Amino acid sequence: MFGDMAPTPNALLDGTDRAIVDALAADARISNAALAEQIGIAPSTCLTRVARLRDRGILLGFHAEVDLAALGRPLQAVVAVRLAAHDREQIEDFTAAIKELAGVLMVFHVTGPIDYLVWVAATDTQDLRRFVVDHLTTHPAVAHAETSLVYEHARGPGVFGAVDAA
Repeated sequence: MFGDMAPTPNALLDGTDRAIVDALAADARISNAALAEQIGIAPSTCLTRVARLRDRGILLGFHAEVDLAALGRPLQAVVAVRLAAHDREQIEDFTAAIKELAGVLMVFHVTGPIDYLVWVAATDTQDLRRFVVDHLTTHPAVAHAETSLVYEHARGPGVFGAVDAA
């Protein structure tokens, strides 16, 4: 059954493409010349390969690692949200509403007893409380929200197992 499926984009990456993805995941600001040197390919080849990875939808964007405390949002939390019903309209409405709110870092639509994990950054406990009350527990689609504070977070080794410097 699984043998009939088309290869995934990951399966179509060679070692050079994987090295490019790993290097950019560790430092998206690396210059093309430095990236080419690190990978061991010509700068023109590197530029072409990065463009091809973007065209194929493998590289979706380049993002900065931000010190949330330096921006006045030192408190982070993950809020587990369970919806009251699971019809497409409620799911789409909730997803559209939540991903536009200030302080939302990531939204994960998941399986299991909860439906969403929402990673948020807040100025303090009162700001977090306002966020949860004003935007989650009072949303018509939400049946339950449970908040867990984040003490610390760290990056994993990356998609291919390379140790991330960030």
